[in-house]
Amino acid sequence: MRKLSVLIIMSILSVLMIGVVGAQDVQVGPITQAILDRGSLNCGTNATLQGFGFQNDVGDYSGYDVDTCRAVAAAVLGDADAVTFRATIASERQAVLQSGEIDMMARNTTFTLSRDVQWGVIFGPTTFYDGQGVMTLTELGVASIAELDGSTMCVQAGTTTELNIGDYVGGLGLDIEILTFPDNPATTAAYVEGRCESLTTDKSGLASIRASQPDPGAHIILPETISKEPLGPLSPQSDPQFSQIVAWTVYCQIQAEEWGVTSENVQDVIGSSENANLLRMFGQGDEVSGDYLGIANDFCVHVIEQVGNFGEVYDRNLGPLGLTREGSVNALW
Repeated sequence: MRKLSVLIIMSILSVLMIGVVGAQDVQVGPITQAILDRGSLNCGTNATLQGFGFQNDVGDYSGYDVDTCRAVAAAVLGDADAVTFRATIASERQAVLQSGEIDMMARNTTFTLSRDVQWGVIFGPTTFYDGQGVMTLTELGVASIAELDGSTMCVQAGTTTELNIGDYVGGLGLDIEILTFPDNPATTAAYVEGRCESLTTDKSGLASIRASQPDPGAHIILPETISKEPLGPLSPQSDPQFSQIVAWTVYCQIQAEEWGVTSENVQDVIGSSENANLLRMFGQGDEVSGDYLGIANDFCVHVIEQVGNFGEVYDRNLGPLGLTREGSVNALW
């Protein structure tokens, strides 16, 4: 899947880069204009999922999705710190997007048909390919979901996770009682407190929860992956121009990693490179890229310098959880 996305990127880049004389004037969309006027990006994210979106005791946010918000702020405003984060639980995602309370969301949200149609949003590129799994207590000695027959399982309400596990359990004819809870902390607490023998969510989330426990070895993530969960940022359909900025911010990070451009060497590379495609992507000299999006031509420089390329963001946030990229669909093509 990542192979396809990068091939598409390069095809678009090729069209963009052939015979370019200058970009036409772009009409800045209402969301983009609002961000420019207020000087900050309003971004919805998780506040309780370590590695993806987490707010610490002093109110600071960190994580993989958080860095997507920061990257878009760097692209639009030249400042990755110009973000106001809005902690968002799963059941209110549609509402806060449609109300205009946030400009975009980067919050471990699966790209689905119903959301694409009913939420009135535009999904950006997939930033993490995930899949749903089940975690249980090591002491139970089970090696598969089927062996949990007759037990109880915790799941967060209003998520694709709830739908998927119901379909899966029903399809196997298992007698597993599904207990639902309103948000991630409540679901995790119920499992930790012993109200259910197992917990189901995306495997990345399970890895985060497991790593946060006093004894991670007391919990085992079972081998089955029961769904495909392409996660990525999304923004309202009311501003397609802004959604293009979100998309090309992500593409900038992916392509920078392929070219070996990092937050540490970006200035040296663009100052010495003879790669015409690279110089166009980074908007150097008379080359245009940001003009097509209504933002600075060197927006990609700000993104990489202040936030990092795709691999840097991944390793910084998800590496500590044990979510290795090598050999997975999240590796470069």
